[in-house]
Parts: sequence; structure tokens; C-alpha cells
Amino acid sequence: MDPSPGASRALERLPFNNVALRSLPVVDDGPGEPPAGSREVSGACFSRIRSLQPLLRPTFVTVSPSALSLLGLRARDVLAHPLGPEYLSGSKVLPGSQPAAHCYSGHQFGLYAGQLGDGAALYLGEVEGPDTRERWEVQVKGAGVTPYSRGGDGRKVLRSSIREFLCSEAMAALGIPTTRAASVVTSDLYVSRDPLNDGRRLPERCSVVLRVAPSFIRFGSFEIFLSRDDVTGLKGPSAGRHDIRAQLLDYVIENFYPNIQQGHCNQKDRNVAFFQEVARRTAKLVAQWQCVGFCHGCLNTDNMSILGLTLDYGPFGFMDRFDPDFVCNASDRRGRYSYKAQPSVCYWNLARLAEALGSELHAAKAKAVLEEFIPTYEAFYLGNMRRKLGLLRREEAEDRELVSDLLHLMHNTGADFTNTFHLLSCIPWPEEGDSEWTTVGPVVDVLLEQCASIEELKVANTPTMEDRELAMILSMAQTDPVMFDSVAADRPEVETMRQLKELLGTDQDQLKEKQRNDWIHWASRYRRRLAKECDGASDLSAVKQERLGVMSSTNPRVVLRNYIAQNAIQAAEQGDYSEVCRVLRVLEEPYSSTLESAELPGGSNTRGVGDQKAGELKCQAKGDCDQPRVIYDSKPPAWGRNICIT
Repeated sequence: MDPSPGASRALERLPFNNVALRSLPVVDDGPGEPPAGSREVSGACFSRIRSLQPLLRPTFVTVSPSALSLLGLRARDVLAHPLGPEYLSGSKVLPGSQPAAHCYSGHQFGLYAGQLGDGAALYLGEVEGPDTRERWEVQVKGAGVTPYSRGGDGRKVLRSSIREFLCSEAMAALGIPTTRAASVVTSDLYVSRDPLNDGRRLPERCSVVLRVAPSFIRFGSFEIFLSRDDVTGLKGPSAGRHDIRAQLLDYVIENFYPNIQQGHCNQKDRNVAFFQEVARRTAKLVAQWQCVGFCHGCLNTDNMSILGLTLDYGPFGFMDRFDPDFVCNASDRRGRYSYKAQPSVCYWNLARLAEALGSELHAAKAKAVLEEFIPTYEAFYLGNMRRKLGLLRREEAEDRELVSDLLHLMHNTGADFTNTFHLLSCIPWPEEGDSEWTTVGPVVDVLLEQCASIEELKVANTPTMEDRELAMILSMAQTDPVMFDSVAADRPEVETMRQLKELLGTDQDQLKEKQRNDWIHWASRYRRRLAKECDGASDLSAVKQERLGVMSSTNPRVVLRNYIAQNAIQAAEQGDYSEVCRVLRVLEEPYSSTLESAELPGGSNTRGVGDQKAGELKCQAKGDCDQPRVIYDSKPPAWGRNICIT
């Protein structure tokens, strides 16, 4: 279909209303000034960027029609626009936009880092959406040097841009609060990077993601006012400027928490209510992460949204085999940001936010809010888990243990997180006279296909310790079990040794038999709990259908596993963007049992359009891929387990 009349002007007509720059202190170097190097920016929340750093021959990789629609744009109009790639990469100024970089600080891996800021991102402005009650901040990531680049080049490459784009849109489709990604633009401009983190630098294409959110203000935005830190000796660039802190707080509450603004006359009470709502949103968000097996990977305070959104997709990962100690960021050697640590890390980050807000809060009331965080998180988490298990009509005391035992079983058997939950709806409703072994057995056999082999479990349970220490403890387990138990009690990582010891004393057939018995035992408990859902119900058929409907809309069939992203990246790096488009279409319907045929609108600035047939969850990825056949809802192939993200 040809672009509609006026489509060629759609981007020029975006209704910008840049409230943040009018409401908050801005440093402006003046028109015509070249981009300055990294420097401390005091007394300001933003730095205006007057000179852009254009890409060389920018071209679209892909766009998200649903994200563009937030801005009142149609994908086909954007793709057909002759200046589309330039506008949406920050290479050319959109009429009405005012490029700027945001100043923030943060605690990184537990230590205060002083000034950080948008080192590779540019605020373009805020666009009034088709629904005039909404205003969307538009940002380009990878557009070049800012005052906050900290010696870097301010550029992003194709692989990281594709990962952020796909995961932003995947999370939105999963129903998890997130910033959005509207497009990816790549170019013939290259930078040198070390993609394998092995010291070998390679040229990679500069690429830019267009990000969209109500605001990109974060916890770290309030940390620029902190005084000198006792541990690192660093201080915020606007240390002691409590006047600007109050101004920033007013801006956030008035614009993004209007109900709280209108509901309180006393300012400190208003601020505590705001902090409480941020804590509640954060608790709900991390509960949603945990329930889809998502690990952020870098939960520094500067990566925590003040609106409770998933923010800054870097070394993230969705778990394949369930492991509470899963670490997706290869740089996180101590596991600070592991899967199981995410709730406690969010609590810690909220405590840092309370410190940053300082006298704007009642200290005792802020402490009370923090004390409620973990119970609030646990309530959200258990509620989500009940829905994942189809336990909808009753809340039983046994539910917490049922969930805990399921996860323990998944861990011990190396079960795939996503596929296992998706298959639980196949466990049949209990009927009078059922034989557990004959009724549940066939489903358990399917579940066992999602479990790890004995060799995979041995690798997973090999402790990360020195060879000499490992040999000593293995010997102790054989010769002095009492001493081994004593050592294990003081060394949590030795618990993996216990698992390894058991695995070394069994074979694959024995393991599968044990796993089968354990799964049948849990499934029997689950069915007994399901039976309680019928108590007082007049229409058993409706109860059963409700269970299946909720489980199918809560347990995704597909998530953005690393191997799926990597296949798309490898194809794109060869100039074929069709797999990126195809993966986007799959991720937009994560709960679908079949996939409808769908194509992104074509245009002169994009290459590659998905050609997937209805009902298929596989395709051929072009390009130099080690695994050309992509199956989106499977456990990862062997090569996919070794992908390293830093």
C-alpha cells in the first residue's frame, strides 16, 4: 500500500511538548558549539546538545508498529519517509525536538560512582500521543558523545541494538512494564569493539535504537545531589543542591503521579506516598520478572526506573534451565545481580533512593515503606504463581509450599523454565477413580523431555572453586560424610557438591526413573490442590476452562532466549534483517498457540520481510549462522548455552 497523503511529512509534524526541559535546570553551551568531551555538569538535570553526530548512510533494520503507534505514527509511513533513518537515529534534528542528555549518578555493583549520565543516549523531546492525556519521551541510544560519555565514543553497535529492541518489545507483549523500542537504524560508520571480551577488537557497525517511555528518569537521577561518599570518595555533581532536588521531585510527582499530587496537601506526606508507590511498582515489576525467568543483569540504581519500568537492556537474559543462582551477565562474577538476588537488590536500591531524597521524606515513614517491600513483593509473586498454576478461586496455605517444591524439583531435574510452566496446563483435572501413574504419566514423560541430561546436570553442579579445593571436598564426601556435612553447612556452594556426589553415583536410566517418580509425586499434589478449586462451584466445566484460559495467557510459549537473538544478530550482521523482523512478530504474540501470517510493511529503507506460515514456530535464518534452523519454543541448542553476554 502506498503511503497516505501527507505521510512524507508525518515525522515533521510530530507534536513535541518538551516539558522536562522547561521544568528542570538545563546547561546549554549555545548554538553552533561542537560536542564537548566528558565533564562534570553541576546545577543541572540536562545538557542541551546543539551539534549532532550523524551516521554514515543510515538505514532501517526494523521498526515496531505498536511502539510507533504510541507517537501517532504508522510503520509504513516511517519506512517510506526519505529522511526516516536520519530522523530516527539522531542524525538529523526532528522539527520541534530539542536534543539533550540527562545527568544522573548511581550506585554500580554496590558502590557510589558519582556522575554518570546519558553517555550514549539523547533525549529528543516529548511527543503528545494520539490520546492527548499521554506524553511520550523519545530518546535515541547510540547517537554519539555527550558530556556524560566518560571517555567513550557514545556509540552502540548492531548486536546490542537488536537485543535491546527485541527485548523491549518482548517485555511489552508479555505485559511487563517496560520502556519501548520503536526502531533500529544501522549505518556504514564503524567503531572498534571486543564482542567476545577476549581482547580481540573488531570493527562493528554503529547502530541506534529509538526508545520511547513516559520518562527515563531513574533512581540515579536523584543521586546527583549526594555529598561525598565515605567509601569511594566521590560526590554528586550537584551535591547539596536541595533546591534542584525538590524541583526534580515536584516535576516527577506532578507529571507522572498526578493522583498523589492531588491527594495530599502536606508536602512530606505527598513525598512519602510517592516513595511508597515507587516501592509498590518496583515490587510488582520484579515479581513479574521472576515469574517469566527474566534476569536484568545490571540492576544498578541508575538502571532503575522511577516509574517502575524495565529500563536499560544490556546483559539481560531469560533463563533456560531453571537455576535460582542464574547469572546472565558474565561480568558479574560474584552474582550480585543473580536471578534469586533481584528482589533483595531492588530493596537495596530503594533504600539508596530514600537516602538520596533525604529530608524530602519523613525518615521513620520511609523506613516503614522499606519494611513492607519484601512482603509486598512476595504477595505479588505468589499471586502471579497461582495464576501460572491455574489456582484462581481459592488461596490455600499450601500454595506457597506447592510453588516452592515445584521450583526445587525444576532445579534438581534441570527443567526448562519457560517450557515447563507452559506444559503444566496439560496435567489433567482430577477425576474420580483416576490412577495417578496412568493419568499423569504421559504428561510427565513430556515434562521430562524439558529436563537436563545427567551430563548437563553434572556440569551445572560443578562448583566454581580451585581444583585442589574441589578434589579435597570430593574426597571428603567419600571418606568422611559427617565432616562433609559439617563443611557443607558453612559453605552454601558446597550444596552443589552434594548434588554432584549423587549424580556421580547414578546413571542416565536411574536418573530418569527418579525424576519421573518425583514429577509424578508433585503432579499428584498439584491435582489434589486443583480439586479444591471446585468447592462450591456449580459449573465444573467453567472452572476447568477458566484454569486453561488463565494458564495459557500467563505462561508464555516463547521468550527472547539468547540463541534466538543471536541468530537474528548473525543474519543482520550479514545484511539480512528478515530474521529480526520475523522474531519480532513471534515475540509480539508470546502466548499464542499458533502464529498468524504477518509481515512488516516494506519500504525503500528496509531489507528483509518475514514470510512465516500460520501455525509454525520455526523458520530459516539466513546468514552465516552455526544453527540455521530456528525453533523459537525449544530448549536452546548446545551452542546456545555458551553465549557470553557482558
